[in-house]
Amino acid sequence: MTQTIFESKVLSVLKDKIELIKTDNGAIYLVGPIRLPVNLYGQTVEFNWYCWLNCEEVTEDYERIIEKLSSINLAELQQSSVLVYGDFKNEEDAIIRFHSICHTGDIFGSKRCDCGFQLKQSMKNIVEHGTGALFYLANHEGRGIGLFSKAMAYILQENDYDTVEANEALGFVDDSRNYSDAIMVLKTLRNKPVTLMTNNPKKLKALKQAGLPISGREALWGDRSEYNKKYLETKVNRAGHLKDEESCSND
Repeated sequence: MTQTIFESKVLSVLKDKIELIKTDNGAIYLVGPIRLPVNLYGQTVEFNWYCWLNCEEVTEDYERIIEKLSSINLAELQQSSVLVYGDFKNEEDAIIRFHSICHTGDIFGSKRCDCGFQLKQSMKNIVEHGTGALFYLANHEGRGIGLFSKAMAYILQENDYDTVEANEALGFVDDSRNYSDAIMVLKTLRNKPVTLMTNNPKKLKALKQAGLPISGREALWGDRSEYNKKYLETKVNRAGHLKDEESCSND
């Protein structure tokens, strides 16, 4: 009886914070918003945080989903999330970033890439802009090859392979990232145009193909150094990333 009462209280607290997004293969369960104060360049900035979980089961009986959590080792999997700042739903002008997880750059501050810089800079840009969202995509490590494979790719890069060559040598395509989940969550949170912070035309293409209105693109280059010079050059010369001065048509 006590357990039932406890579960009922938990559900009453959580149920209004869970939203069902149906997909072709099941459902996305979006949890939030959750108030999240963040230390950003020495200042405390308050974001709203959401997290989502893919699941084959489609149900609005959220108690069933909650009951499953303790029996599924979610720590062995990865869930994506999004930081939202300001009145993201209603403001006319908002900027966003689809940021691929980078264990080495985001957590350890690796200088072999520019990911850690892009993560913090995009958060700073969103706050300065007034409203926006940072989508943190957890299954995108190493452009979709995973952390262990990325470690092996790094060894190849230390032996004169560039980023593209290393991924392909391990049997992967250069970039296998998929943005469909993030796009569905974006559509749930906002239906007005967005400006995308990216140097990657594939991200712009994904938004356009999904029918999302795009008001523009902002380049996000920086933290260039002797350690990532070849990496950044490969992004432009092999992966088609746009330079600072290049624009991207909305056609």
